[in-house]
Amino acid sequence: MYTLHIGNKNYSSWSLRPWILMRELGLPFDEKITPFHVPGFPAFSTFSPSAKVPCLHDDGTVVWDSLAIAEYLAEKHPGVWPRDAKARAWARCAAAEMHSGFQDLRNTCGMNVGLRIELPAIAPGLQANLDRIAALWTEGLQRFGGPFLAGPAFTAVDAFFCPVAFRVQTYGLKLPKPALDYVQRLLALEGMKDWYAAGLQEPWRDGPHEDDVRRSGKVLEDLRAV
Repeated sequence: MYTLHIGNKNYSSWSLRPWILMRELGLPFDEKITPFHVPGFPAFSTFSPSAKVPCLHDDGTVVWDSLAIAEYLAEKHPGVWPRDAKARAWARCAAAEMHSGFQDLRNTCGMNVGLRIELPAIAPGLQANLDRIAALWTEGLQRFGGPFLAGPAFTAVDAFFCPVAFRVQTYGLKLPKPALDYVQRLLALEGMKDWYAAGLQEPWRDGPHEDDVRRSGKVLEDLRAV
């Protein structure tokens, strides 16, 4: 069985990508959570060559990047990418763009599923990222017929944008209606609901992550249990 090493569900957007992909595709795996900077837990370097999460272990093979994990799984299981060649090419481009881009969104709106935050303003760089996301999602939904980005089935490209759905919820980000409808479809997935519920129950708080999101704006609500 696969072992997937992840960080806190409250914070770790990168961990969410392969986790939700494997969950929605029904691929069994053993989940290993190692929270950020908590004494008593192993260092990330003990299971990940990059000392980062996520990291997938499979019978001696170690894959330590979220996009690489998706590609590794695609070699072994159908459904990771769309079957149609044109949809598959588009989906890979969109996932790669998310993997390497949207820095203003990442820097301003760190993932914290348990908070609700009001931003004081939308800076031009963040607005440009939101405009690009809206355009990209609209293109995929219209071109391939929905309800997911590359067609009727959830695939890796949707997994790569699942953290954006949580960011939209946390920060109340404004998007056109088709994009917001897509956000709601992602948040309604059983896997996303389970990830969210688990994130709210986590007892750990990481100072750097907490400081980053609190610098972004005003905390309106903290829904976490502890």
